[in-house]
Amino acid sequence: MYKETAREVLDFIQRSPSCFHAVAEISRQLEAAGFKRLRETEKWLVEKGGAYYTTRNGSSLIAFRVGRELDDYHFQVTSSHCDSPTFKVKEMAEVKGKGGYLQLNTEGYGGMICSTWMDRPLSLAGRVLVREGSAITSRLLAFDRDLLIIPSVAIHMNRNVNDGAAYNKQVDMLPLFSAGECGENSYRRLLAEELGVEEEAILGSDMYLYSRTAPSIWGAAEEFISSPKLDDLQCAYTSLKAMIQGENDHCVTVYACFDNEEVGSGTKQGACSTFLRDVLQRLNAGLGFDGEDYCRAVAGSFMVSCDNAHAVHPNHPEKTDGENCTWMNKGIVVKFSANQKYTTDGISSAVFSGICRDAGVPVQYFANRSDSVGGSTLGNLSSQKVSMHTVDVGLPQLSMHSAYETAGIRDSQYMVDGLTAFYRTNLHITDSETFVMDK
Repeated sequence: MYKETAREVLDFIQRSPSCFHAVAEISRQLEAAGFKRLRETEKWLVEKGGAYYTTRNGSSLIAFRVGRELDDYHFQVTSSHCDSPTFKVKEMAEVKGKGGYLQLNTEGYGGMICSTWMDRPLSLAGRVLVREGSAITSRLLAFDRDLLIIPSVAIHMNRNVNDGAAYNKQVDMLPLFSAGECGENSYRRLLAEELGVEEEAILGSDMYLYSRTAPSIWGAAEEFISSPKLDDLQCAYTSLKAMIQGENDHCVTVYACFDNEEVGSGTKQGACSTFLRDVLQRLNAGLGFDGEDYCRAVAGSFMVSCDNAHAVHPNHPEKTDGENCTWMNKGIVVKFSANQKYTTDGISSAVFSGICRDAGVPVQYFANRSDSVGGSTLGNLSSQKVSMHTVDVGLPQLSMHSAYETAGIRDSQYMVDGLTAFYRTNLHITDSETFVMDK
């Protein structure tokens, strides 16, 4: 079971070379499970017992299933994100160098570990905006072949490379595209040929580098998985699977997968946008409820914000708190931060930990060293627009923001089981501090 779920995660990641492809794959799986697409620009017809999803920008998605009874109308939400640190191709994409070299002009997206992107096969994926008559349509594009590489400087030319290196993204991190065979405008021509359109029909694009290194299950006892984009497609997939199988007739279950978490979430499709609020308000109205009903429902709601966590590093255990630290293959991580980089508090931790304990799912607890500043995630940002009880959780991994990350083979199944139990448990919140968990 653990290995099967791990393989599903890795297969999902391979089908998701960009955030746009991830949302397309999530949409496909939702539709196969009976979810109906609602477009933001159209009138919504929502019914009890129905399952629906909508997208924004082609890179964020929210799905929801409406209970048949709704005797305690509220929302039970999971959130994750589908973007990962990478390099985005600039609009004027080509950089010509000496001797016929042709490079792609890129800029960093998010906080990647630059060295891990060097000397490995890379390719391109994203969306291209194409003129078709009087319409402009978005076309997904992913090159299923090795196109690029970012070459490192030989140690003979950089004798201090192993003493620590600083990388200039405009100088050191531009990928090599051609040694002279490809002439001017080759990049746009390549896009057009792959899409089967004229170059003049391409009016814009959002194209990103992605690593071609295949995911793997490895170790003497096959204890590990490694892949690009484990942060946060591992959570995006496991929460999706839980959403599909975690029916609950007494509330509205919600699955949210946002774009742009790695750059602050402050976009129209990010966790800090109105996307979640808009969806919840529209489904509230579609069910015949009013504004007072919506406020009461949100006050009685609960969110599990899912974004991966740091496992103890085998070579550097001193980087983590000696007690509040987590390990691969030992369960879901509940994340704490006194400065509210994570929204978990005693109440939300108790509720989620109790659900997991009842389901037989192991839980671990993480906090950063007190002399170290950690990262942030989705929960505290989405709460700015839709405020509800929230717990921040994740799965333990190594090498976060590397081009090739590592996690434990068991933990994906733990997350599926824990979140399925969350969706199936009807949470009665009678006031700000009292919860009843009904099966």
